[in-house]
Amino acid sequence: MSIHDIAVHTLDGAPGSLGSLRGKALLVVNVASKCGLTPQYAGLERLQARYAERGFSVVGFPCNQFAGQEPGTSEEIATFCSTTYGVTFPLFEKLDVNGEGRHPLYAELTAHPDADGEAGDVQWNFEKFLLSPTGEVLARFRPRTEPEDESVVKAIEAALP
Repeated sequence: MSIHDIAVHTLDGAPGSLGSLRGKALLVVNVASKCGLTPQYAGLERLQARYAERGFSVVGFPCNQFAGQEPGTSEEIATFCSTTYGVTFPLFEKLDVNGEGRHPLYAELTAHPDADGEAGDVQWNFEKFLLSPTGEVLARFRPRTEPEDESVVKAIEAALP
């Protein structure tokens, strides 16, 4: 099974998958609205605006596993993202990225190491995984790596179809 085929739900609860984004380079990010790293939404949205027409998309997965920093409902998350940061990239339903309830998507993603060779659990909100247009995990960036960091931008540009 491809990572594109793993079942997820859109933020409004509709069944889906990343399959609708097959053929694009994707930056998959676990997001939160009440985190010290929440301002990264602005950088993520700038990446979306900069590269969307070249076959790229940010994909956000809200997660409440880190100090309860994403307590909102899907409607509250959508409103916050749109009014505070003008988010246009796809957001999916809240899910778990670690532990016994880890979503199958994140079971696949967390098997891949970061630049230091460390795989395993997501460390905090705003951990980023870059996927190729075919769904291969190309890179993993830890939460404190800003979306527009040179390493992220270079990796995105190299992954564009």
